[in-house]
Amino acid sequence: MSIDSSMASAVTSTSQTGNLPAGHPLRTRIADAVHAVRSTTPLAQSFTNFVTINLVANAQLAAGGTAAMSYLPDDVLDIAAICGATYINVGTLLPFYKDALADIAHGLHDQGKPWVLDPVAAGLGATRTAILESFRDVPPTIVRGNASEIIVLDRMWGLADADAADTDGTTRPAGVESADEVDSAMPAARRIARHLAAHSTNGQGAVAVSGAVDFVTDGTHDYRLPGGSALMTKVTGAGCSLGGVVGTYLAVANPLTAAMAASLHFNRAGEIAEAAAHGPGSFQTEFLDALWNVTAEQIAESTILQ
Repeated sequence: MSIDSSMASAVTSTSQTGNLPAGHPLRTRIADAVHAVRSTTPLAQSFTNFVTINLVANAQLAAGGTAAMSYLPDDVLDIAAICGATYINVGTLLPFYKDALADIAHGLHDQGKPWVLDPVAAGLGATRTAILESFRDVPPTIVRGNASEIIVLDRMWGLADADAADTDGTTRPAGVESADEVDSAMPAARRIARHLAAHSTNGQGAVAVSGAVDFVTDGTHDYRLPGGSALMTKVTGAGCSLGGVVGTYLAVANPLTAAMAASLHFNRAGEIAEAAAHGPGSFQTEFLDALWNVTAEQIAESTILQ
């Protein structure tokens, strides 16, 4: 999702893998998803970090969708019945979230409704841990987070123990920033994606790991997505708003396509915004405009490393 000093090494590590060919069915599905969002303005609701709620809603609107925000379980579940997807972010917590989010996750599972989880600061604090542990048996459709959050969630759900030959030996909470490289989270991301698929109604799930080069997987197919802007790390809520836009795309597409389309949409918009911005403040404005203006073709023709 961002370009930083590790970009060169990250791209080098994937240099032996090729760019997805033009006309590949996945590129077609990504373009179709962008067009579908813009033509149908799907509603994707959010139970999100209240520090970043404004940017989440604005990003969903700029991407072409419709936003709704709520913190009440009955309200969220009622809206879920009429919206395309739900986004849950466990950022800045309030005391009632522990019970509310567990109730919402079980309700969405019972309704068979798709949802996106951003496990912000996974591993920090007993309440946050209890919330994330409560999602294990009623998991989301897509998980989007940084490398450290994905590694910790994998351990928290006990998935690494079920696949001892594919472990990385790392688990360390890192607050809202990542202390791990994207490559180190790849085994965990695959395990989580397979876990999501096993608990879904259609056998599909996906994980998106944000970093210098994003990693998206459905547990079987892996993709690396270079690009974005380092200024994304200087705007509060860039990752949260990506989670909301993943929800927007999940309202019109399958999990892998939704995660890919949202990540690529953000990367292209970030690059366009950085070229016009003079700092973080103007970047945020330019970024929202770029989300609105970037074309489906620009998004679908992005570099996608297999």
